Amino acid sequence: MRGTLRRLFIALIILAALVALAYQSRHKIHLADFTWRKFIVSVGNANVWLLLLALVSIYGCYAIRAVRWQRFCRYVGPTTFRNTFAGTVMGFAAIFVLGRAGEPMRPMLLARKDRLPVASMFGIFFLERFCDFAAAAALACLSLLVFPGRLSDAGADMNWVEHARHGGWLLLVGMAGAMAVLVYYRVHGAGAVDRALARWRDAGGFRTRIAAFLSGISEGLQAIRTLPDLWAAIGYTAAHWALASLVYLWVAEAFPSAFVHSEMNFSGAMLLLAVTLVGSVLQLPGIGGGAQIASIVGLTAIFGVEQEPAIAIAVVLWLITFASCTLVGIPLLIHEGMSVGELRQLARAEADAEEVGKHVSVQGTNGTPVSSEVKEKVRRDSAR
Repeated sequence: MRGTLRRLFIALIILAALVALAYQSRHKIHLADFTWRKFIVSVGNANVWLLLLALVSIYGCYAIRAVRWQRFCRYVGPTTFRNTFAGTVMGFAAIFVLGRAGEPMRPMLLARKDRLPVASMFGIFFLERFCDFAAAAALACLSLLVFPGRLSDAGADMNWVEHARHGGWLLLVGMAGAMAVLVYYRVHGAGAVDRALARWRDAGGFRTRIAAFLSGISEGLQAIRTLPDLWAAIGYTAAHWALASLVYLWVAEAFPSAFVHSEMNFSGAMLLLAVTLVGSVLQLPGIGGGAQIASIVGLTAIFGVEQEPAIAIAVVLWLITFASCTLVGIPLLIHEGMSVGELRQLARAEADAEEVGKHVSVQGTNGTPVSSEVKEKVRRDSAR
């Protein structure tokens, strides 16, 4: 009886998320041939313990992110794991609540928790994003170029894999080129570029935004000053995305009826994660269904999974890898005294600050101080 109640509870959660996904993505996915019976069977046969393992592991990913952030901050100021972990989870919860507008919240919350300079936190944020982009490219390259045989064992369409391998080589070359440019920039060009951007910072418009973006990258790269710093960044990033790949593997394995003629393996999970990460860039209004759609397309087009179990897996992946941060993040935000309205106000102030090449100060939650340039911009926008 207890097991039946657990499955019923999971089915209700997945059903609610599916309805939201179907509504938000109604112009992207055609569900005319969708069969509810197959979907309910897929959910009913899900392995609850594997899903719980995946849920716990995703918080392990947040912990690794927090440790990596601490390492990047070692030249900026002292940090504690407790504050960094809390700021990380709250930041991802803010993204869940606000969508793309909430992305600046995480570096600002992390700056606030440990009383560190906001500009430096945004620099580290850019460095973190580059590490994650490189990891996504590495996942795709490893699965397509190093382990194509394992993809066949996972039931992948080898014609698709063969065509995608050409793109994998191009991705590998592009990633190597980007890393070479960044290394050269860090060793030789940072000071010269910073001086060249000085005039752009005062120019206004798109040039100020470009200057702020490049300055952020430059500040972030200061976190990697020695070879041990570089190896630490690589090690923490590899550990994070290896655990994330395991989460994808465990969620897929929790639906045994999905892979009829094969069995998902670690290489297949890496490729599915890479495809999902690409889709996450293309966010839709509301719940941002680009990642879910990419997961569904990856499961159906690449691994031959039927539509109903593919949608069930995609929704559970969304719940565990994205929505689950709210279980801890929302209570922490409430404990910090931050409402959704205040988060929106802070995000808006940060967007206005970026327009003039600055960042919002986060000395306190209410009455967040902003520079005179930002106040002037807000006044002009209001006048319009």
